[in-house]
Amino acid sequence: MTTPGSGGARDGSLRVVSLVPSLTESLLSWGVVPVACTRFCEQPSLVHVGGTKDPDLDAIAALRPDVVLLCQEENRLEDYEALRARGLSCHGVRIDDVTDVAPALEEVAALLGLDAAATAGLRDLPPPLTPSVRRRVFVPIWRRPWMTLSAGTYGASVLRWLGLEPLFGDRTVRYPEVTVDEVVAGRPDLVLLPTEPYPFKERHLDEWEGIAPAVIVDGQDLFWWGTRTPAALARLAVALG
Repeated sequence: MTTPGSGGARDGSLRVVSLVPSLTESLLSWGVVPVACTRFCEQPSLVHVGGTKDPDLDAIAALRPDVVLLCQEENRLEDYEALRARGLSCHGVRIDDVTDVAPALEEVAALLGLDAAATAGLRDLPPPLTPSVRRRVFVPIWRRPWMTLSAGTYGASVLRWLGLEPLFGDRTVRYPEVTVDEVVAGRPDLVLLPTEPYPFKERHLDEWEGIAPAVIVDGQDLFWWGTRTPAALARLAVALG
């Protein structure tokens, strides 16, 4: 994906549209306020230009941004191509692993003309846990139908960093549908119920009684990457004991 031309500002004052919640959060932590973001970015004070999968392309173009930030995981290639066809500069990142975060954000920070202090600490990750036997965990991300995550996703890399092995990690689909019977047959050691994308709550813990111990975890710490990643790994490690 392309980057802004040399005519743009290089002091952090570029007009940025972020179509990625994790990037929106990271930008704000750097003091960079996007001119617009998606409705999933949880920033009610900012202008919204649709969702990650259905952005309002005309509204984005009308804002005359210097750069639109996208992510291969969350945004569609056709929207990227449509934005480029409107003459807009776009920059995309791909985050499949914990180790992808620092270089991707360093590239974004450099693109925006920020100094090295903006990304200080991104590489200061807590050491990965390497137990002799990894606990097998089932992580539902949706219900009706039940969906989970497989290897190759950022969430799965977080689990492995914490010494856990995602059940169904061998599926070829990144976010496969599964049945409760398949979960039972997989004999997980633990069930992690994230607070998003499906808003699992304490009342859902009883559904897994007799299958495996279940724990509620912060969905943003598990799935949102960015400047939060080092602290998120540490928080999850504490939450999971």
